[in-house]
Amino acid sequence: MDAISFGKAGLQGWRAKLADTVAQPVARNSGLSDDQVRAVVGGVFFLLSVLYVGQTVKRLAAGG
Repeated sequence: MDAISFGKAGLQGWRAKLADTVAQPVARNSGLSDDQVRAVVGGVFFLLSVLYVGQTVKRLAAGG
């Protein structure tokens, strides 16, 4: 699995619509491809999800 596929896997529902909306303008101004921008957006959402779950598990383990 390459990085673009990994990042795009995090795009579901409104996140995919957001990525589609910003991909072309950002790609035009950054030198990245549309797919690379979508992958970055998906990767950010995936990372935020992992952090959220990690914090929840940490609080649960701490008993509070």
